[in-house]
Amino acid sequence: MTRVKRGTIAHKQREKLLKYAKGFRWGQKNKERLARQALLHAWPNAFVGRKHKKRSFRRLWQTKIGAATREAGISYSAFIGALKDKKIELDRKILAELAENHASAFQKVLAKVTK
Repeated sequence: MTRVKRGTIAHKQREKLLKYAKGFRWGQKNKERLARQALLHAWPNAFVGRKHKKRSFRRLWQTKIGAATREAGISYSAFIGALKDKKIELDRKILAELAENHASAFQKVLAKVTK
């Protein structure tokens, strides 16, 4: 059987692994074994973190909308229910943006919902 030299491929694999570990602390950024172990822990946490980010942003938007609707004397749940009844399809991200930065536009939406 002929000999297969894998030097370049092995080197590319190591470089790829260390590229993923760039920015890690101490030896985890430049030692292959530590980098591999760190990535085995980091990747599942990154996956979960992307899911948590969606949850936390939704909570933030709900808080912003709730604060703006309480000023008008209506609860958050009543406001969202009225939006669905009137078939106004604005999502929470847009509503939170309106409530925070464009109060007059949010007041128009509130007026349309409450009448």
